[in-house]
Amino acid sequence: MYNLFWSLAKLNLEFRIKKQVNEMEIGKKIKALRIQKNLTQEELADRAELTKGFISQVERDLTSPSIATLVDILQCLGTDLKTFFNDSEDKQVVFRKGDFFEKKDSELKNTIEWIIPNAQKNMMEPILVTIEPGGSTYPDNPHEGEEFGYVLKGSVEIHLGSQVFKAKKEESFYFTPSHKHYLTSDCGAVLLWVSTPPSF
Repeated sequence: MYNLFWSLAKLNLEFRIKKQVNEMEIGKKIKALRIQKNLTQEELADRAELTKGFISQVERDLTSPSIATLVDILQCLGTDLKTFFNDSEDKQVVFRKGDFFEKKDSELKNTIEWIIPNAQKNMMEPILVTIEPGGSTYPDNPHEGEEFGYVLKGSVEIHLGSQVFKAKKEESFYFTPSHKHYLTSDCGAVLLWVSTPPSF
């Protein structure tokens, strides 16, 4: 009787988890966790003994992993099913340095810090940008939305199509990204940059 009860309870749990997997886009959440852990798709695939192609399909919600496979993926990302499906995680209000995700570009001489994890699902995506002297951000093509920046240190040149504008410490800039755009800095700069919708 005990074994029967345990089997039914296990089946019920698996059913509820499968229902949640089918009802939510878990791919975006897995991708955000992978980026937080600073792992490539290939590194995650190797740790979970899966293929890079499968991880890519999961992150794009083109396929749903089995419960066992999802457990393996989450273990490699340092979490578990209960935490993963807990909606309270999405209600975090204060984010600290340990939550940030940093990416350095030695060729363009810049460092980008995503200061709000999982911001891709929000209306805004704020990042902290550090540009070394003579550095720049990656040129971004025209897209919908709005861009806002506040210079915390140094100065930047804002390139909008054929126009160039300059903003120094304690000055801000705002534009609609209807032209190719990027930032440069001769002396170096640190700035808060907010994009809506998320595009970084």
